[in-house]
Amino acid sequence: MTLYVPAHFRADDPETLARFIEANGFATLVSQGAGGLQVSHVPLLAERAQDGQLRLLGHVARANEHWKGLEDAAEVLAIFHGPHAYVSPTWYVNHPSVPTWNYAVVHARGKARLMEEAELHDLLMRLSSVYESPNPKPWRMSELPAAYVDGMLKMIVGFEIEVERLEGKFKLSQNRPAEVARVIEALEARGEAGVASLMREHAPGAKG
Repeated sequence: MTLYVPAHFRADDPETLARFIEANGFATLVSQGAGGLQVSHVPLLAERAQDGQLRLLGHVARANEHWKGLEDAAEVLAIFHGPHAYVSPTWYVNHPSVPTWNYAVVHARGKARLMEEAELHDLLMRLSSVYESPNPKPWRMSELPAAYVDGMLKMIVGFEIEVERLEGKFKLSQNRPAEVARVIEALEARGEAGVASLMREHAPGAKG
C-alpha cells in the first residue's frame, strides 16, 4: 500500500511530520487481518522518546475485532488528516484551469503491540488530560469510582505502534506559485483558515 506523492507536494522533515500528527491526532488505523483489511478510526497520542523514536498510543473497543490481529500484522498504517478544502479555478489568473482539492496528510507505518492494563490506564489518563486541557474546568478521570474504571478497562484494548516510516503529502498549490496568494485570500474569505495557514507555511520560498 503506497502513497502517491509528486515531488512538489512531498513533506519529509521528521519534526514537521511529528508536529502535524500531534496537531491532528484523530487517525484512520489500517492493518491486514486474516479476513482482509481492518479499519478503525481512533485518537492516537504521539510520544517522542529522547532518541527521537516516535510511538503512537491508542485503544479500541474490545468488541472491535481489529485488535486481535494488530500484533501479528506485518505493518500497521495510521493516516492523519489535516485541513482540506475545494479550490475553484475561478480563483486563478491563468486559464484554462480546472478545480482541485488542497489538503495535508501524514501516513505513519510501524509494528504494533498490545498494552498491559496498567499502561492502558495511564494512556486514558493522558488522553483525557490532553483533550480536556482547553476546558475552563477540565474533567478528570481520577474523579471516577475505581470500580467504574476497572469495568471500563475490561471493555477496551490498548496498543502501541512503534513508527518505522513517516510519509507526508502536503498538496497546497506549490505547483502553482503564481496563484498561491489568490487561493489563500479566497480560502480565508470562505472561512477555510486552516488550509490557508498551511499554504502560507509551505508556500514556495516560505521560511520554516
